[in-house]
Amino acid sequence: MEPPQLGLIEQSFNSRYSNWAREALDELPDNFTITDPCISGHPIVFASRGFLKMSGYSRDQVVGRNGRMFQGPNTCRRSVMEIREAIREERGVEISLLNYRKDGTPFWMLFRMAPVFGKDEGRVIHFVAVQVPILRRRQRRRNGEGLCGEILSNSCRREVCSSSSVELAGVSAADSDCRALEIEEKCEASDTEKQLAATAISNVLSVLTHYSESTGRLVCEKRFGPSLVSSSLHISLGRIKQSFVLVDPHLPDIPIVYASDAFLRMTGYARNEVLGQNCRFLTGVDTDPSALHQIKQSIQAQQACSVRILHYRKDKSSFWNLLHISPVRNATGKIAYFVGVQIEEGSVDRHGLSPEMRQLSVVGSIKVAVRSSSMSYSIH
Repeated sequence: MEPPQLGLIEQSFNSRYSNWAREALDELPDNFTITDPCISGHPIVFASRGFLKMSGYSRDQVVGRNGRMFQGPNTCRRSVMEIREAIREERGVEISLLNYRKDGTPFWMLFRMAPVFGKDEGRVIHFVAVQVPILRRRQRRRNGEGLCGEILSNSCRREVCSSSSVELAGVSAADSDCRALEIEEKCEASDTEKQLAATAISNVLSVLTHYSESTGRLVCEKRFGPSLVSSSLHISLGRIKQSFVLVDPHLPDIPIVYASDAFLRMTGYARNEVLGQNCRFLTGVDTDPSALHQIKQSIQAQQACSVRILHYRKDKSSFWNLLHISPVRNATGKIAYFVGVQIEEGSVDRHGLSPEMRQLSVVGSIKVAVRSSSMSYSIH
């Protein structure tokens, strides 16, 4: 793992939870991993002792890697796609999955995943994935006139029954047949195993919630606040370094659902003070009402507009904002957001681009990001 990536992973966990969180999580008996969808590659940022023992890997071999490292040739691709879709939609999922240990042996497990939300931001911070080994399943097959039945996932035992006597011949072939069945046929979890997974998720979320309190960056298992952008779109927008906000015209009062870091630096506000608010908090006593009317008309007409408007920072200092507003459509052509790109009058671009060219470049990048994100949903 590259040093910059390692730094991001350390920050992902340490910036949210106190130093005692790792120790508390390690005391839990459950098999689980914690991943960060906001880091490129969606890597594992924590793996429990139980998970490491079950998989045969060390922590250094797991942290920083994507969960696909545990998949193998017989892992069901449809199940993997269900998990990916749940991640994109930022929701939980529970599914039986065939994974592989470090030594290459396959095993069936119940995979249960849940998102962890930042209470202030309302976006997904982490995913918790619990893995419960499926200890046994029942499979009934015809074998001549008899029925055979119980297969254990670890030992894969086959009991051959006939109307007259138990035939011991061919046991080796039967065992081999069972191992093939164990891999090829989907293994369903019992109600007990499902309850174990649900309890494990609850335990992990409880620890994360508790140890986020001391950092002041609270997490929770349900989204609070306005409907924000998905984590995949959040990652794409984070690569755009200029000052801009996205607002959702489909929500009451057209609130801000994304604010770039450059916007926060320009205005002096914190992210939690901005998200969910209408942009009018930037206006003040000397803001021209006609400029506000022009913005309102452009949104109602679903058209782009550029306006020079007097705005105010958090410290009450004013600045002339060269504001460009444009509708942003998703892959189906429907307007999903409006973007507002802000450039402080008098600022100089290091590449020598005019304010108009800088604004159009940002708008173009945002449109590509939104369209790509919505296409990911439609594909699945």
